[in-house]
Amino acid sequence: MKLPCFPHLPSSLFRLIILVSVCKTRAVVKLPGNVSVPAVLVFGDSIVDTGNNNNNLVTTARCNFPPYGKDFKGSKPTGRFSNGKVPSDFIAEELGIKEFLPAYLDPNLQAEELATGVCFASGGAGYDPFTSVSASAISLSGQLDLLKEYIGKLRGLVGEDRTNFIIANSLFVVVFGSNDISNTYFLSRVRQLQYDFPAYADFLLHSASNFFKELYGLGARRIAVFSAPPLGCLPSQRTLAGGKERKIVVKINEAVQLFNTKLSKQLNSLNHNLPHSRIVYVDVYNPLFDIIVNYKKYGYKVGDKGCCGTGFIEVVFLCNRFTPLCSNDLDYVFWDSFHPTETVYRKLITSLLGKYLDKFL
Repeated sequence: MKLPCFPHLPSSLFRLIILVSVCKTRAVVKLPGNVSVPAVLVFGDSIVDTGNNNNNLVTTARCNFPPYGKDFKGSKPTGRFSNGKVPSDFIAEELGIKEFLPAYLDPNLQAEELATGVCFASGGAGYDPFTSVSASAISLSGQLDLLKEYIGKLRGLVGEDRTNFIIANSLFVVVFGSNDISNTYFLSRVRQLQYDFPAYADFLLHSASNFFKELYGLGARRIAVFSAPPLGCLPSQRTLAGGKERKIVVKINEAVQLFNTKLSKQLNSLNHNLPHSRIVYVDVYNPLFDIIVNYKKYGYKVGDKGCCGTGFIEVVFLCNRFTPLCSNDLDYVFWDSFHPTETVYRKLITSLLGKYLDKFL
């Protein structure tokens, strides 16, 4: 007997347990009948980290405490930098794979989760090695090492052929750049001693390109690369560099746009040089900018500060159980001074999958 979700697998009780958990999730995004996306594998920073920084990392980029997770299942702080779910979860959910994408380093991770995907992201990480080191985050090379370990475990679970199929057909999601630009370049200014911004963007792209080639070499073919968001619109950046009126920091947004333009061109070049690859540039900047600037159109009441504390600067350890919260986070674009609320993430991912998914298929 062959199982309907994955006809290539022989039936066995253990594999059936894995498949039932996948098949019961209804896909919101409809895939063509002959197309399979068996798993989602996510790499990146705090935007997509689902809890890897909770485990054995001495870092301030951690949020496994209230009020983070306030609107998550069971009001549980899981290490997600949000009041609820993050983009990693929504991508897996929208594809009908599973409701939550677990952190690979979660000590309670169940073996059956591996076949449908995990998250390797680490809050504070970046394309620039210095960015990850300064935040004590899991670097690009560290996240690649975790992927290699994961592939070995997957082979032991479902066999060589099935593992190759999963890796080749899964959606790899890459979300870096925010910490490099906002923290390493503009806040600490460490890299300004070495580079003007165009040169720094090229430095980041060299590191990013090597990372994408490594993913390809390990079998990845469907790779979604998120652009950097409009960092000059973040509450923290407006507080630090927007003057007394906390205006949008145009200089930072212009730097982000330059980086994104270069990133898009780099990905086009890689697609031409890597056979059968579908490495897709995903524009996060423009849809998120529209939500932030035209927040009332999307049903929000506040677009320039976070729900946590004053909303001007509180993030990670400054947003804690002793910090006052807004009365209704559904009114806010931002949860803390750096990260959007769960509802914004849902709107964004639903829109992006609708626009870009066919480019991977």
